[in-house]
Amino acid sequence: MFGNKKQKPRRASGHFDTLISSRTRVDGDVQFSGGLHVDGHVHGKVIAEEGSDAVLRISEIGEVSGDIVAPHVIINGTVHGDVYASAHLELAEKASINGNVYYNLIEMAMGASVNGNLVHQREPTGLLTNDQGRSKTGSQSEAVVTSEVATGEMATDTADGGKSE
Repeated sequence: MFGNKKQKPRRASGHFDTLISSRTRVDGDVQFSGGLHVDGHVHGKVIAEEGSDAVLRISEIGEVSGDIVAPHVIINGTVHGDVYASAHLELAEKASINGNVYYNLIEMAMGASVNGNLVHQREPTGLLTNDQGRSKTGSQSEAVVTSEVATGEMATDTADGGKSE
């Protein structure tokens, strides 16, 4: 009756296949599948294997200087580059992003900051291929973040100068 529905198993939030430790600096692109936890510094793109259910987590001491492309992204550190999260993006309280954010579903804690555009895209296609063109169905919405989330209220300006409803 209540327990008969089969649910898709969720990836364990504590299981990560690869760790870039706090004493490690990677110069160049990183391609991964499964789970990647970053405590160190990555200077290059971080790209999940296409079609995978990969998870990228950047801790509060982690830093990425380059674009991020992954289905599931959890950020509590610093990113200098664009973030493409096709499934879920979580910005924890110490997250700092200097670049545009392309997401399907976003969760943002008080204290997180984004210095760039927030672009909602319903279809995951285009996120992983870095396709930034507007679709004919209007499935994207864009906002420019003008302040950090400190009081639980976020000040945004729309791309059309506040003329939209």
